[in-house]
Amino acid sequence: MRSDLRRKPMRTDTAQLLINDLGRHNGPLLAELGAQVRGVLESGWYILGKQVETFEKAFAAYCGTAHCVGVANGTDALEVALRAIGAGPGDQIITAANAGGYSVTAIRCAGAEPLFVDITPGSMLMDISSVRSRLTPRTKAIIATHLYGRMVDMPELLSVSETAGVPVIEDCAQAHGARIQGRTAGSWGRLGCFSFYPTKNLGALGDAGAIVTNDSALDVEVRRLRQYGWTKKYQSGHTLGRNSRLDEVQAAVLGVKLRYLDQWNVRRREIAGLYSEFLRDSVASVPAPKGEDDVAHLYVIRTPHRDALRGALAERGIATDVHYPIPDHQQLSCRRAPWAACSLPVTENCCREILTLPCFPEMSDGEVQTVAGAASAFLRKAAKQ
Repeated sequence: MRSDLRRKPMRTDTAQLLINDLGRHNGPLLAELGAQVRGVLESGWYILGKQVETFEKAFAAYCGTAHCVGVANGTDALEVALRAIGAGPGDQIITAANAGGYSVTAIRCAGAEPLFVDITPGSMLMDISSVRSRLTPRTKAIIATHLYGRMVDMPELLSVSETAGVPVIEDCAQAHGARIQGRTAGSWGRLGCFSFYPTKNLGALGDAGAIVTNDSALDVEVRRLRQYGWTKKYQSGHTLGRNSRLDEVQAAVLGVKLRYLDQWNVRRREIAGLYSEFLRDSVASVPAPKGEDDVAHLYVIRTPHRDALRGALAERGIATDVHYPIPDHQQLSCRRAPWAACSLPVTENCCREILTLPCFPEMSDGEVQTVAGAASAFLRKAAKQ
């Protein structure tokens, strides 16, 4: 394991202060990663082999689930999960509209319709009272997106879903290792879906994803769906099968990085705590203190001066981003759909004000203070104008 992550020297070239610096993140692991990749190359087996099987077992154990199935990416994970529970034309899937459109893409690819609920202004996660009021006889599932690393209140959501007899699919793409009551994200719903995109808390060196579940029948169904619907090689028994497989190289990389995940998450929480301390008098809305239910995938503040602040930080060489600027129901690709005709005032207001600051485990305390200081100085000045 690597030694203390906090004491990396501050970089003098702040023009390269990125949202998520993958060079700094992966650099200390190059020898381990290189050895694993070479092993895969020398094996001559590159798809659904020993590395995938080993990672699936390790990640299932980490999540506290009976099964894990590797797939090509996180959006595929959501689509395959929806197909595994039988979602299709005529069905509605409850989801939030502030998470970048990934759940909507999966829902539409499965042939179903999104049914949007608003979010709570503090957490920016789905409003569970809104979920309760939006349930209909056509509701096939609820996708609970654990956004920015912070988990939806799963005990409360499950009390609603179980009463209604509607399964929950967890979108854990930003919440690897988050826990409520000791239970890991992905282990609460019927299925948990993960992305291992390189910038995630547990990131591959390309696209990769996984589905976890405690349901053995769903495990069998997902494994068939990810590979052409095969019941055995070259024999398709499922009309909705597709090609979505985790490859051996990515599985090998993820197996190495899984060992560091909890350590990285601890440091992410430290960075988020420092930001909130430094920004507490900045007149911006900052996230609540981080507990085990939040792994600080992104550090997102809210301010009505978002665009001006972003420009000011860019002038200082500090990268920022907006996760995400356009609510799903207002995307051009969705506007003409009947299900997009809805009002989500909290979602819409948040999307106008949110700004993501740099946050990755290798950031030094000094770098966090530099970013926070620049942001705080600008916001105090803006508040006086």
